Amino acid sequence: MDFKRIQIVVGVPHTHLYQLLGAMAAAGAGQLGEYTHCSYTSDGIGRFKPSAAANPVLGAKEQLNEVPEVRVETICDREKVKQVVAAIRAAHPYEEPMLYLLPLLSEEDFV
Repeated sequence: MDFKRIQIVVGVPHTHLYQLLGAMAAAGAGQLGEYTHCSYTSDGIGRFKPSAAANPVLGAKEQLNEVPEVRVETICDREKVKQVVAAIRAAHPYEEPMLYLLPLLSEEDFV
């Protein structure tokens, strides 16, 4: 099966939400027909434990941290994934953003 669209999921601190959304849209994410900037967000808690060598923007090294974050979900065409991921990494404040790329089935796959 050839996946034409990818769902992108990433968590981001509230302070950087609109910066990230804009960067993702500018790179081609969130396009559905005649609509652009399409996304879904929900609040949650991000958990992480940075090593001594890490450089966390939030939280403390070598401790389990919990940070209020926004989960961002959007889609993009497969050929735009590399550009969107690069835009996420450039706009995101974290060294290592938690990022999921999920292949999506289309309606044609079921007809």
